[in-house]
Amino acid sequence: MLDPYEVRKDFPILSVRRSDGKPLVYLDNAATSLKPRYVIEAIVEYYERYTVNVHRGVYRLSQEATEMYEDSRERIARFIGVSPSELIFVKNTTEAINLVAYGLDWNPGDEIITTVMEHHSNLVPWQMVRDRYGVKLRFLDITGGGTLDLEKLPDILSERTRLIALTHISNVLGTVNPVDDIARIARKNDILLLVDAAQSVPHIPVDARRIGCDFLAFSGHKMLGPTGIGCLYIRRGVEDQVKPVFTGGEMVRRVSLDRSTWNDMPWRMEPGTPNVAGAIGLAAAVDYLSRLGMDKVRSYEDRLTEYTLRRLSEIEDVTIYGPRDTRFRSGIAAFNVGSIDPHDVALLLDELENIAVRSGVHCAEPLHARLGLTGTVRASLYIYNTMEEIDILCDTLKKIVETLA
Repeated sequence: MLDPYEVRKDFPILSVRRSDGKPLVYLDNAATSLKPRYVIEAIVEYYERYTVNVHRGVYRLSQEATEMYEDSRERIARFIGVSPSELIFVKNTTEAINLVAYGLDWNPGDEIITTVMEHHSNLVPWQMVRDRYGVKLRFLDITGGGTLDLEKLPDILSERTRLIALTHISNVLGTVNPVDDIARIARKNDILLLVDAAQSVPHIPVDARRIGCDFLAFSGHKMLGPTGIGCLYIRRGVEDQVKPVFTGGEMVRRVSLDRSTWNDMPWRMEPGTPNVAGAIGLAAAVDYLSRLGMDKVRSYEDRLTEYTLRRLSEIEDVTIYGPRDTRFRSGIAAFNVGSIDPHDVALLLDELENIAVRSGVHCAEPLHARLGLTGTVRASLYIYNTMEEIDILCDTLKKIVETLA
C-alpha cells in the first residue's frame, strides 16, 4: 500500500509553514498538483546543463538535449500505452482539444456528441466549431446519481455523428465514465472518440490503446509535472484526418516560396521551439508515478475517497454531489454547506486552518446549472493527502456550520 507520509517527504512545499505555524492542507489537486523534488531537479538540470535547442543543431550538446527530449516522449507514451509517434507535446489539455477541433475537416450538418458534465475546455471549442462550420452539438445527460445516462446515447446517435468528446473523470462530480464501453459504440458506428483524460491520467492506470479512443488529451501540471506542457494522443490511422493548426518551423519537411510539405508524426503537429524543459519535467513526473505504481495510487485514493465521503456525510447541512461508490468515482468531492456561499466556505477554511480548496463552478458552469447550483466547494485528493488532513477539513467545516449555519 502506498505510504502518503513517505510520499510527502518528496514535496518541498509541504514542509512550509504559515506564519501562525499551520501546515498547508492542500486539497485543490484537480486544479493543479504539487511538484516533487525529483521533478524540480530534472527541470533545473536541463536549464543548468543542457539549455540549448533541440532537433536543429549538429553539435554534441544539441544532440544530447534532443535525445533527452525524445526520450521523454518515449517514457510518457509508454505510461499511457501508446507509440511515441502517436504522442504530441502541447501546452495543456485545452490546446490538445483545440488542435482536434480545428484540425478536423468539418461539413455542415456533421454532429458532435458531448456531455453536460464537461469542463469548459471540452465544450467551448465545439461551440466554436458549431458556429463556424454549421456543425450540430448534441448532449448526453446525467442520471440523478451523477453518472452518464448511457441508455440515452442511442437516441442521440445518428448517421451524421462524426465525433464523441467526453471527459474520462468529471472534475466536479468525480464520476469515472465508462470510456471503454463508449469506445466500442463509437467504433461500431465509425465515429471518432476524444477522451479528456486531464483528471484520469494522474490518478488511475490509463491505457489509451486498450480504451480504443482516437484522441486522448492530458496536462502535465495535474500529474506532478510542470505547467505549460501536456500531451495529445492521436491514434495511428487517423492522423491524416487532423491537419496542422499551427504552422512554421520544425513541423515542415521541405519549404519553397510556392509550397511546403509536412514532417512526419508527431513533429508535424509541433511547430516552433518546443517546451523542452516541460517535456523533461513531465517525463520525470511519469517516472515518479511509475515507481509508486498507478494501481497503488488508485487503491490508496479509493480508500482516502471513501473516508472523505464518510466524514463529510457526518456533518450537518453538508450536501455531497456525485456517485458514492468509489468504483464509479475518483478522489474529487464537491459539496455545499447549507446556504453558505461556497466562496465564504473556502475563505474560512483557508483563514482558519490553511486548507486550500476550490470554490465556484470549476470551469463546469453547465453542469452546475443542470444540478440547480450556482457553485460548490471542491476538495480534490492526491497521493500526499492523508486521513488526518481530511479530519482537519471536516472538523473545520463543523466549526463553520456551528458559527454560520
